[in-house]
Amino acid sequence: MPKVAFQGVQGAYSESAIYQFFGQNTETYSCESLKEMFIAVETGAADLAMLPVENALVGSVPQAYELLMERDLRIQAEVVVRVKHTLMAAPGVKLNALKRVRSTLQSMTQCENFLNKHGLARIASFDTASSARDLAANPEPDLGVIASKLAAEMYKLDILQEEIEDASFNYTRFFVLGNQDPPRAQRSKTSLIFSTRHLPGALYDCLGEFAERNINLTKIESRPRRNRPWQYLFYLDFEGHWQDAAAEAALLGLLRRASFVKMLGSYPAAATPTTEMSYE
Repeated sequence: MPKVAFQGVQGAYSESAIYQFFGQNTETYSCESLKEMFIAVETGAADLAMLPVENALVGSVPQAYELLMERDLRIQAEVVVRVKHTLMAAPGVKLNALKRVRSTLQSMTQCENFLNKHGLARIASFDTASSARDLAANPEPDLGVIASKLAAEMYKLDILQEEIEDASFNYTRFFVLGNQDPPRAQRSKTSLIFSTRHLPGALYDCLGEFAERNINLTKIESRPRRNRPWQYLFYLDFEGHWQDAAAEAALLGLLRRASFVKMLGSYPAAATPTTEMSYE
C-alpha cells in the first residue's frame, strides 16, 4: 500500500480523496503546501501525491498547474470526488446556538444559501480541516465549522447537518502523481502543456492536429507564462493514450507546430461518481 501525500491537515478533502481511491487503510502524509507535496514524492518521503486540479464550480487550481509545468512528476490516475460540505460544532452545541461559521472562503461561498437562511456570520480561514481541528482544541459555543465529514469524525465534533452545499454537482478533480508512468488502461486520458508560435492561426493549427484525427479534447485552458510576460501556456486533456496510433500522429504534428510541448502523462480516466461515498 503506498504512502500518499496531500496538502493540508488530517481531515482535508484531499485526504478524503485518498481514502476514496486507495482505501481507508492507506497511509497518508500531510504537507503544508502543494509544492511541499511534490517535493515529498521527489525525495521519497511519500510514494504518491493527491493533487487537486479543478473544481466543477470554481474552475482550476492555478498553482497546481504551475507546479505541473515546473516539476517532473507524472500523472498516475485522476480521481473525481463529490464535495459534500458538513456543518459541525463542539460537542453538545446545537444549530440554533450558532452565530458564526468558520471555513475557507470558497467553501462558505458554496454554502451561501444555508448560511443566509440561518443568519450565520462568516469567518474566513486558510483551510477547512484546520478549522475543525482548532475548534476541537478551543471549543466556542456559538461557532460552527464547515469541513468534511471525515474532519468531524477525526476531531470528535458533532455533525449538525450534512450536504449543506448549494449545488449537488460540486465535484473536485484530482491527479494522483508519481515518478513513473502508469500501466496502460482500457479507457485512458492524456494531459499535456504546450505553447504556440507568435503567428496568426497558430493555436488553430495546433488544435487542428487533434480535430483532423477525430480526437476528443476534454479540457483546454490558457495560463500566463510566469517567466515571459504576455505569453501563454495551454493545458490540454484529450481522450485516449499517447501510444494510440491517432494520438501519436497528433502529438507528432503538435511537436512540429508548437514552440514547446510537455507531456504530463497518459492515465486511467475517471468517471464522475454517482453513488454515495463513505467519506467526502
